[in-house]
Amino acid sequence: MEAFRIEGGVPLSGRIRVSGNKNEALPALACSLLTDQPVVLNNVPDIIDVRVMLDIMRHLGTTVTYEGPNRLHLHTPKLKTTKVPVALGRRVRASILFLGPLLGRAGSVDLPPPGGDVIGRRRVDTHLDGLEQLGARFQHGDTYRLNASKLVGIDMFLDEASVTATENLLMAAATAEGTTTLRNAASEPHVQGIARMLVQMGAQIDGVGSNCMSVTGAKVLTGCEHTIGPDYLEIGSFVGLAAVTGGDLVIEDVVAEDLRMVRMVFDRIGVRTKMRGTELHVPGRQKLEIRTDLSGHVPKIDDAPWPQFPTDLMSIAITVATQSRGTVLFFEKMFEGRMFFVDALIGMGAQIILCDPHRVVVVGPSQLYASRLESPDVRAGMSLLIAALCARGTSVIHNIRQIDRGYERIEEKLRSLGARIERIQE
Repeated sequence: MEAFRIEGGVPLSGRIRVSGNKNEALPALACSLLTDQPVVLNNVPDIIDVRVMLDIMRHLGTTVTYEGPNRLHLHTPKLKTTKVPVALGRRVRASILFLGPLLGRAGSVDLPPPGGDVIGRRRVDTHLDGLEQLGARFQHGDTYRLNASKLVGIDMFLDEASVTATENLLMAAATAEGTTTLRNAASEPHVQGIARMLVQMGAQIDGVGSNCMSVTGAKVLTGCEHTIGPDYLEIGSFVGLAAVTGGDLVIEDVVAEDLRMVRMVFDRIGVRTKMRGTELHVPGRQKLEIRTDLSGHVPKIDDAPWPQFPTDLMSIAITVATQSRGTVLFFEKMFEGRMFFVDALIGMGAQIILCDPHRVVVVGPSQLYASRLESPDVRAGMSLLIAALCARGTSVIHNIRQIDRGYERIEEKLRSLGARIERIQE
């Protein structure tokens, strides 16, 4: 098993460019199955989840060619099968994204329950309910089996603003007869990216970026070339690690519009950032201090669907708050298992009260000390990596496959900024 050995206490400074958005790349791969023509994707991160998705697509009949770093040529002239292999499908949560494309192109799909991070209950009801409204018939068993002689557009209201359900329904609706209206839809930057990709392929979509999108399907979807946007979650991670180590960092090629709430929340826990065109600057040696509410009350940071603060950055913000002077309450509304990683931070010296599965109180600043750590999921793993980088002493993080699932060549990027980190075999 591989692990990271990290010597903490070194400021991370310099310039960095983040990888493509993992949460856009995964549905974009699945989206390419909607056409028998070639699709080219640029800025695809080379991470474990992408590799697993490509293995599934090869099994389905896709020819995968790397045309250069992070540039993929995908061609599925004919589907060999519409059954997703059980072993591969259970390795990634994103395998759920094959429902819409396979149903839309072939009229059937057989998918095992998807895998992914264990951060609490993760419903698939919204996916299946929406596809049934479009005309699919669902058979429940050991796998999710859906069939449809044809899909027909309908005006539907999603029971939750699920990102992956919205993406699945967008892809299915792009092949449906007539017009589909999705209300209470997710509108995250990666959802917008998939909508733009579908427009390039021939679908007509109105309301991109809003919670109500109208999709007019096309009889035949064509190939396209699509570029994955920068990963704003990785940007948030680098903002956090620069702040807690006292480094001066410039993050290149960012989309300012994607970072409004992220920057606002970091500012609330004492991290100042500056936008300079397409660059985000984190000034060095900041005096981190949590900003109280005007009434003097302890501030609360919570997550919610876009454009509110993303759940995937909650663990990063909690780790940063351990280094900020003051008290703050974090309220994780979406997943009841995400907060349990704070036990590791407490073991390193952080002053954190776990109130219940959804809420923690952080009192800072605390001197963190090196420890042997276990990465429980992608974002918590990155949070513990950030904690190790500012801790006193040398830490070891196990189960780093979780980090590799979402962050491309992370140790190389960190070393370029001055981090003392190495990948070791244990």
